[in-house]
Amino acid sequence: MNTFRLPWSGEVAGSLALSGADAPPAPTPIGRTILGRPKFRRMPISSFKNREVQKRFGVILAGKMIGIAALFGAIFLFYFLFETAAGAAPAQAAKAGVDTVNAINTMWVLVAAFLVFFMQAGFMALEAGFARSRESVNIMMECIFDTCLCGILYFAIGFAFQFGAGALVGSDYFFLHNIPATYDYVGSFDTGIAFLAFFLFQFAFADTASTITSGAMVGRTSFKGDILYSLVVSGFIYPIFAHWVWGPGGWLNSGGWGPFNGIVADGIVFRDFAGSTVVHTVGALLALMGALALGPRLGRKFAKEGGGPTSPHDLNIAAIGAVILWFGWYGFNPGSTLSAMDAAGIGRVAANTTLAACAGGLVAVFFVYPRSKKWDVGMAINGLLGGLVAITAPCYWVNPLDAIIIGAIAGVLVPLATDLLERLKIDDPIGAVPVHGICGVFGTLAVGLFAAGEYGLPGPDGADNASPISGLFHGGGADQLVAQALGSLTCLVVVGGAAALLMFGIRQLPGSWNLRIARDEELEGIDIVEHGLTAYHMEFGAGATYTTYSGAPLPEQPVENQSV
Repeated sequence: MNTFRLPWSGEVAGSLALSGADAPPAPTPIGRTILGRPKFRRMPISSFKNREVQKRFGVILAGKMIGIAALFGAIFLFYFLFETAAGAAPAQAAKAGVDTVNAINTMWVLVAAFLVFFMQAGFMALEAGFARSRESVNIMMECIFDTCLCGILYFAIGFAFQFGAGALVGSDYFFLHNIPATYDYVGSFDTGIAFLAFFLFQFAFADTASTITSGAMVGRTSFKGDILYSLVVSGFIYPIFAHWVWGPGGWLNSGGWGPFNGIVADGIVFRDFAGSTVVHTVGALLALMGALALGPRLGRKFAKEGGGPTSPHDLNIAAIGAVILWFGWYGFNPGSTLSAMDAAGIGRVAANTTLAACAGGLVAVFFVYPRSKKWDVGMAINGLLGGLVAITAPCYWVNPLDAIIIGAIAGVLVPLATDLLERLKIDDPIGAVPVHGICGVFGTLAVGLFAAGEYGLPGPDGADNASPISGLFHGGGADQLVAQALGSLTCLVVVGGAAALLMFGIRQLPGSWNLRIARDEELEGIDIVEHGLTAYHMEFGAGATYTTYSGAPLPEQPVENQSV
């Protein structure tokens, strides 16, 4: 009798009897077939000679073709209605850029965009390392697919919603139609950045928000459910809220303040330099609502039940992913100056980013050491990431010492928030909510607390410090802090509410479109069920041959060489 084991567990998953040493069983596909439920069923070619089968096939094919034609028709209709020269003329006139492209600023923004995009590799490694091995293929596929989907959506509608003119939502640049040579940043000055370079930089930010969302939802989210929520996140939720903060005429950056009119002092607006709220809090709120809608993974035991967080399957790759993210953050924060001419500002932002990450990692490790008497690499990873998230909003306006303090506070908040989720029985395998949510809110408030009162805004030719931003601890009073609190509260209420409707709505859909995979499929492993393979070779007893869904035989390996 030979036994086999699945790569994510040391337990025997089943056994197959061999009829003689030289007569192994017929090749058996791994995954569902092992459990007696074939994954694929092939219809004999002879069946197509049946008239009823031919008729049914023709109806299905015609329906699919009609659906595809209707989809393309809707796209072109949308394009025609919103992007004719006449329809776009008023907005274009309000935001017309100059014809001269500033090569230095454009190159700086492109380099920053490449760095931010490379953060996707960091997220993939970080999430896969912290998750179980049976979930890692799913993480790879989700990150790749979400990036591709976000790119097309951001081209079609996302950029227009975010950076078109308007108080609540942008109304031009759909499908990047009628674009000028350069982008006129928030209507205040022309950056000289080539328009498509600016688009690429902002796409990388949108992609980051979408990736953060998946962090708390690994291991039990159906791939079709992931497609549905990604469509809404990348196409609507992120770009519309980002427009309020960064877009031309956005009500949170324009001083109008809508329902908060009269509460905030004149000239004080919500500030988020590189996205503690716009990117990180938005992504974390979506992740939190997704985790709540899904519930914990099967078998997950919390502290109250005598358990704790699931052990990562590969902390080596998780740590490498964290350092890649740190490296990419040098595009995220310094790149948000959108100007290579502001050399002093770029240097200050890069230094503050580094110091906050260092403080966050150190403090998180020392904070949790008294409990376990162990030097926790997982907490070091999330601590430094928490410091990076927290410094993202105030990085341009604070001094290095304040950056260290901000990072240190984030290093304490991460383990405390992790403990809170454990008490509330919320399964967040990666730590997306503590790192991006709690530290994102704190980083946003840190602008109103630590802004040095020495720095204003970056400009295309250098810094404009005529109207510096001051926080409470540097003699600026509470006005900026109030503005930050109201902006963060707006995000929590609006984005949190939209995220709850989205995630709990998809949770109610029938069949494979439901947000969560079926119980038996989750027990079998999401990598096999959704993608037909595992991340690591499945090894069996010597003399037995097995096949994957592709039909390729797995190499023969003795049982003692199995990897867990």
